[in-house]
Amino acid sequence: MSATDVMHAMLTALFAAAAVHALRQAVLTRGAGWRGRGDGLLHTVMAAAMTVMPWHGMGDGPMPGQTAFFFAAAALWFPLTAVPGLSGPGSADLVRRSPHAVGMAAMAWMPVRHGGVTDARTSDLVTAVLTLCLLAHALRSLTRDMPTLRGAPRSVGVPGDLGGTCDRFWQGSTAMGTALMLLMHH
Repeated sequence: MSATDVMHAMLTALFAAAAVHALRQAVLTRGAGWRGRGDGLLHTVMAAAMTVMPWHGMGDGPMPGQTAFFFAAAALWFPLTAVPGLSGPGSADLVRRSPHAVGMAAMAWMPVRHGGVTDARTSDLVTAVLTLCLLAHALRSLTRDMPTLRGAPRSVGVPGDLGGTCDRFWQGSTAMGTALMLLMHH
């Protein structure tokens, strides 16, 4: 088994577990409402697609244009379903939802990038920006609850946040996995 196969197997396991977690959250979470269920179902579809992606080329599934369109629409879901209004509590909700929009935008970008639709410089720039955003979100999510060396208190969940420590683990892990997938050649 090559190092690439090991990486593919680890990403497959990560995204399969994330798909199960997202589906469970969408179906079983009480009081999630239509927005929470929509979020969970979109994350489930994304994680399920990412589960098979390491083993297949971008052109093996649905038409790349359909895939890009679906995930572009999914990327718009998160800012469009933030609390209406860009002042007051709505802007904080928009900021909290933006990493999820970036993840979906990365999914929309992958078939475009691998389809060779854009020139190499533009492709590299868009890939770099998406990757850096995903890595920043992954680091924030995965380290947010770590105690500091100074002994400061741990962070507490923000009202309206998409979850607690467990959810931040899944968000950070899938953001890291998505960043890796952006950089991999399929």
